[in-house]
Amino acid sequence: MSRSVSRDTSALRAVPLFAAVPAERLAALHPTAVTYPAGGVLCRAGEPATDLPVLLAGRVAASAATASGRVLRFGEYAAPCALDKVAVTDGGGHTATLTAVGPCRVYRLPRARFLDLVDDHAPLRRHLLRKLADTARDERRRWLTAGVPAQARLAGWLLDRAADDDVVRLPGGRQDLADLLGVTRVTVSRELSRLRRAGLIAVDGRTVHLLAPELLALRAVSAG
Repeated sequence: MSRSVSRDTSALRAVPLFAAVPAERLAALHPTAVTYPAGGVLCRAGEPATDLPVLLAGRVAASAATASGRVLRFGEYAAPCALDKVAVTDGGGHTATLTAVGPCRVYRLPRARFLDLVDDHAPLRRHLLRKLADTARDERRRWLTAGVPAQARLAGWLLDRAADDDVVRLPGGRQDLADLLGVTRVTVSRELSRLRRAGLIAVDGRTVHLLAPELLALRAVSAG
């Protein structure tokens, strides 16, 4: 991991959160630029959120451990984006452990400077509020699906992630998908096989083709 203070913050304009902030205001931030290798940890769940990690290049995975010690993976985030805005906004601990999937370049903005920026710029403030609202909705959706059968969770996830050509590319291996759904790898493999035998999907390595999205939607409502 390498660190340096950046004088060129033009890359921040590519991050949706900062797109409406004047260039001269961004130039005054002087964030710390950090390069992480694959497997490098940007922050750990529960640690104080003293700065805002802004991912400029690469991908990171978000995870957290349950009380029983099982690690749950929430998903992956690709640059450019600002990470864990909730923790930086409320001053609490980081909501997840963020780990570099491959080499990553990150700007770290001190929390106080970021909050000053939020106070000064209404468009940035509105964007932040929308993102926080989306986070709250996602959390509620996660609680509502906690008791949903595994096949229904999988079917709903596939439909939600499907591209225009009804193709879904799995995030890493099946264990990664299992972590996202809150089930075991064996369960994911079993339910993928069931959907495949039913003629609803075709699986080619890490790529899933939705052959009958309408019927798959019925499975998302109930796996019975």
